[in-house]
Amino acid sequence: MIDARGQSCPIPVVMVQQEVKRTQPRELQVQVDSMVCVENISRYAALQGYAVTVDEDGGEYTMTLKK
Repeated sequence: MIDARGQSCPIPVVMVQQEVKRTQPRELQVQVDSMVCVENISRYAALQGYAVTVDEDGGEYTMTLKK
């Protein structure tokens, strides 16, 4: 799991990019606290072939990327 809460874009996207390149995960969870980060990570994930689901809880988002 990547905890990118408190980070401004593009840092959360870069964190996801690095993890995907390093481990090629079939599933990855990412925590963010900004809808902009959700949108940007979702765009990147789709380009990499991941389906994305998002759960929101009090302004914090848990994203699950699955191949």
